[in-house]
Amino acid sequence: MSFLTQQFVSPGLTCVPFGGLSDPNGDNSTVQCQPPVSALIAESGSSQSMALAGTFGPFNLPMVSYFSTCACLSDKSKYPTFFRTIPSDFHQAKALAFLVKRFGWEWIGTLQSDNDYGRNGLSAFMSEVKKLGVCIAFTGTVLRTYPQSKILEVVDMIKMSTVKVILAFVPEGDLYPVMKEIVRQNITGIQWIASEAWITAARPSTAEMFKSFGGTIGFSVRKMAIPKLQNFLTNISPYSNPGAAFVGRFWETLVGCKPFHHLSVSSNIPVCRGDETPDLTSVFFNVTQLRVSYNVYKAVYTIAHAIHQLIFCNWNSPREKCLNASQINPNLVTSQLRQVKFVDEFGETVFFDKNGDLPPSYDIINWQLRQGEVQHVTVGYFSTSAEAAYELVIREDDIRWSTGRVVPQAVCSELCPTGTRRAPIKGRPSCCFDCVPCADGTITNQTGALDCTPCPEEYWSNEERSRCILKYIEVLSFTETLGIILMAVSLVGASLTLSTAAVFLLFRHTPLVRANNAELSALLLFSLFLCFLCPLTFIAQPTAWSCMLRHTAFAVTFALCISCVLGKTLVVITAFRATLPGATKFGPVQQRVIVYSCTVVQVFICILWLTITPPYPQKRHNNRKIIVECNTGSDTAFYAVLGYIGFLAGICLVLAFLARKLPDNFNEAKFITFSMLVFCAVWITFIPAYVSSPGKYTVAVEIFAILSSAFGLLVCIFAPKCYIIIFHSEKNTRQHVMGKVPKTAL
Repeated sequence: MSFLTQQFVSPGLTCVPFGGLSDPNGDNSTVQCQPPVSALIAESGSSQSMALAGTFGPFNLPMVSYFSTCACLSDKSKYPTFFRTIPSDFHQAKALAFLVKRFGWEWIGTLQSDNDYGRNGLSAFMSEVKKLGVCIAFTGTVLRTYPQSKILEVVDMIKMSTVKVILAFVPEGDLYPVMKEIVRQNITGIQWIASEAWITAARPSTAEMFKSFGGTIGFSVRKMAIPKLQNFLTNISPYSNPGAAFVGRFWETLVGCKPFHHLSVSSNIPVCRGDETPDLTSVFFNVTQLRVSYNVYKAVYTIAHAIHQLIFCNWNSPREKCLNASQINPNLVTSQLRQVKFVDEFGETVFFDKNGDLPPSYDIINWQLRQGEVQHVTVGYFSTSAEAAYELVIREDDIRWSTGRVVPQAVCSELCPTGTRRAPIKGRPSCCFDCVPCADGTITNQTGALDCTPCPEEYWSNEERSRCILKYIEVLSFTETLGIILMAVSLVGASLTLSTAAVFLLFRHTPLVRANNAELSALLLFSLFLCFLCPLTFIAQPTAWSCMLRHTAFAVTFALCISCVLGKTLVVITAFRATLPGATKFGPVQQRVIVYSCTVVQVFICILWLTITPPYPQKRHNNRKIIVECNTGSDTAFYAVLGYIGFLAGICLVLAFLARKLPDNFNEAKFITFSMLVFCAVWITFIPAYVSSPGKYTVAVEIFAILSSAFGLLVCIFAPKCYIIIFHSEKNTRQHVMGKVPKTAL
């Protein structure tokens, strides 16, 4: 629609401005000039408005559109004099994005028209929904002039896709051929989202179209009942105002005959008699559903207010005349349009922002079938609040979807359940994904998680990977089977040691006990008793004191034990060499010196260990458990004490091996040799087993090595003597001990 008045002046005539006087001589060669065109109300299509605005912009001629929505027209550098009374597609794109987000639609298809309206509008929409993580499955392009083959391509694309929600950013005229083909092929089950260009269009709003497009939802400009318009329409008559524009064609359409004043119109239509009246029940007289017409109404009034301000400015008095009509030019009107602000008869404040746009305001329309007719039911609105924030209000209970009352689902992949995360599929949009179980130690406690959340250090994931549970503490305790067994074996060894000491005490006056060096034997039994009790410090949850005690007690007691064995070995060797000339006597003093000096070296190593880097308890996190163990503090110190014990054991083994053939029926050197072989074998195998054992089994291996070596010493050194003392007392004589009894007698 375009209101453009042109004045044609015949050649040879001169025009004078309004208010000029005619020639007093009666010269009719001058005529009164019409004022220049001050503003245009145009155009409905965005592409047409772009052409007109680009043409008239350099001349500063303001142009107010009532239906051109392309956001590109807000560019004031290209279209400085363009205004419009319909919201920009920039706002409609945001409104559509709000709608998609509201109902959780993430996988949708789109259609656009092959013009500025469709391309720019859909581009703005895609920019908005991209921020929300919405994926576009496909984009089809349509136009009313496309051949049927292209229409079929778009319809086939819709049929082949899995999407259940499609947005059509297309004018009604361009979309209608596609709609007819969809209905013809009976494609149903799709929830359509409409732009304002076709949501309230009359042509597709039929019961036949409703089969495929029922439940369509979209945004439309606000509707208003314009006051006095119905009276004006009912009073239109070609006879009361024969020169009015469009009246002849209007009468032909409503009455079916042409007025005799307009015989040039439609020659095949009969001439009216003059008494015909239009059908006042026609949809033409229904002014309750006016949407675009209300935009035209606002366009007319904005220009009227701008001109009013120029003619009747408010500098001194409300009615002071500022300019006459001949002085009004497009520049002044454009300037006033930028400042115009008024409240219309419906209470709506009308003004243009810096881009020449009105504040966005949309009705949310839903297609519903009532009494066999498609009704455009308003189910909400979208506008800006007082704080300039967007506001979307929807009455969901009033909506009828393509699926009935159930909100359609629009996802490429179903939400991942708890305990799983989304894994992208190569070559597919981000909305299409697989659900992958969370790794051990990570969880997701909500559906659709993008990634799994690691559990805190003290926690681990449950089997379902849906929550974190406390890790169980792994420590060798007195209450578990392994701990009970080791404790029992330790106590049995200690009891056997005490029993052996009791036997030696009871038979301390017998030759066998007296020949066995009572002081060294007692000290050896005492150290073995401590060795058997030492494993008890390795059981239960370690503390700072227990960690220091267990390692140092083990080191010192075994050093004392091996030192006693070394002393006994030297006693045996020197006893049989005492008769040789120049033989060194190895009496009690020398025995004490060798035992205590060898032990003091180990004590000194342990003091350095505890002083510099003492053992300490530590927690080692391992999957589902927390291993509480003692850290040696210094591996060097730990292996130093082991090495020193091994050094003493090696000396004992060598000396005992050399003295194994001394003439004694109860050759103690043989027993010491066997005990040292057992001791060395145990501790040689201990090191690789200790290093490779996990968790609490590391402690169990160390306890096993301690008990095994202690039992080896106790059994190999004292068991033969106890056997003779208890079961063969007849052999507990000086002759037998000194080996002076023939072996056959034995």
